[in-house]
Amino acid sequence: MLSRLKPAVGGGPQSADKRRKKGKRLPQLEDLLTQRDFTGAIALLEFKRQVGEQEEDADLWIGYCAFHLGDYKRALEEYEDLTKGSACKPDVWVNLACTYFFLGMYTQAEQAALKAPKSRLQNRMLFHLAHKFGDEKKLMNFHQNLQDITEDQLSLASIHYMRSHYQEAIDIYKRILLDNREYLALNVYVALCYYKLDYYDVSQEVLAVYLQQVPDSTIALNLKACNHFRLYNGKAAEAELKSLMDSASTSFEFAKELIKHNLVSLVCDLFFPSY
Repeated sequence: MLSRLKPAVGGGPQSADKRRKKGKRLPQLEDLLTQRDFTGAIALLEFKRQVGEQEEDADLWIGYCAFHLGDYKRALEEYEDLTKGSACKPDVWVNLACTYFFLGMYTQAEQAALKAPKSRLQNRMLFHLAHKFGDEKKLMNFHQNLQDITEDQLSLASIHYMRSHYQEAIDIYKRILLDNREYLALNVYVALCYYKLDYYDVSQEVLAVYLQQVPDSTIALNLKACNHFRLYNGKAAEAELKSLMDSASTSFEFAKELIKHNLVSLVCDLFFPSY
């Protein structure tokens, strides 16, 4: 969701020579970002800070990586510090707005977004904020600015989903998938829409496409457990959720809370059917 600045990667020639002599080579920031290894990228950036080889735009990159790890408080600290500098880059404001948004600080998100230069990301941010504020006039204005590009259409699909227009969201996701088969995660979104429409068997079939490629996805496995609960019984769902609790990554604390909530709901259903 955040705008991404092109980094200047690699240390100075002398430091590189020293590492080659020792037979060690630090990973490149660009490689870690391509692999979506945001934890590794932050570790690299912080290490380079300590040894005096700081990357250009290191603070921006740490904020970017923290955001994509779901560590919004860390991202917020980085972006807020950057806005206090005299040489604050304009894109920082829209990134800060996105971070405020994910922390539920919608008023601050709007204030930051309005300080950013006009861009597709800024329009998407204001589009979502208009929905949060229930401002239909602004919502339609920002809707009219959306273009037929993937990012804008995904934002539109998410608004459809949040307004319970599940079939409209499915139509957008399927259209994007036709041209971008590699966007496997969209299958999870489609499956979630079918779940909301009570088509649990269809949801399970679509979800299986994603789980074949990403079998340890916390979100997908939780949805699979929800489908099992609807299609079979609480015991089948409970087995899926307990397995998830043991394997959930520490980066996804929000998912652990969701799984705990679902387990409690299952216990109530199993032991107090009339509850």
